[in-house]
Amino acid sequence: MTDPHDQMAILAGALPYLKRYDDQIIVVKYGGHAMGEEDTALRFGRDIALLEQVGVNPVVVHGGGPQINAMLKRLNVQSTFVNGLRVTDEQMVDVVEMVLAGTVNKQVAEAITRAGVIAVGISGKDGNLIRARKAERTIVDPETKQERPLDLGYVGEPAEVDTKVLRLMIGADIVPVVAPVGVGADGQTYNINADTVAGAIAGALGAARLLMLTDVAGVRGPDGKHIPEMTVAQVRAGIAEGWISAGMIPKVETCIYAIERGVQGAVILDGRVPHAVLAELFTEGGSGTLIKP
Repeated sequence: MTDPHDQMAILAGALPYLKRYDDQIIVVKYGGHAMGEEDTALRFGRDIALLEQVGVNPVVVHGGGPQINAMLKRLNVQSTFVNGLRVTDEQMVDVVEMVLAGTVNKQVAEAITRAGVIAVGISGKDGNLIRARKAERTIVDPETKQERPLDLGYVGEPAEVDTKVLRLMIGADIVPVVAPVGVGADGQTYNINADTVAGAIAGALGAARLLMLTDVAGVRGPDGKHIPEMTVAQVRAGIAEGWISAGMIPKVETCIYAIERGVQGAVILDGRVPHAVLAELFTEGGSGTLIKP
């Protein structure tokens, strides 16, 4: 057991950060790969509950890629991929909504509620939270070498975020847990990337922080070493020079997107590390890569 004096020193050290984030909105993107086993999920729930109990206003946006894949396999539904992007047809979008807005959403909300605060799971379709539009992508034709439109089916992106339902929940000390599903103007359901949804919601709420929990510790420099803090300009330079690449690019682009819409800072951190959220917010230096304007 930790010495009581050490525990008191930890609490005293956290006080300035508790004051910094008092009554501030923190949007946490909880990735499918960061969810892990039940113990990890329960620990995450306790950390989010603690934020609420010390005066922070957390909003959770979750993914669920591995869970969707497992359900598609159980239902014997075949996935079609084009250039690494999954095509979401009418049958598949029903499965996506069932898993994200159903099973996963309620599990995350229940883990937080079990820790002592009220958490309510909703999707982007509830309360007109996320108005979506069809995502537009292009592909280079291997024969003509020309770009042509790529139809991903019912894959969308946020067109508009109405924060009314979120602000009502926050005002009532309820932790919103949001599934990344949106609705089009014609009532069509769209599957939306959870990172994108988290960035859009953080920007619309003017959050103090967007925390992107994933399965890596943050951004690594050209020398392979972890970078604790970067500006938007440095991130763009890293992309241009090629040492920010592959799957890290959409994550940092989401951070930039949120910052350009008013978020004070966005952090990419390893959600598998115990208490990563608390360490990032309440200790000097944090645990991930902080991206600032």
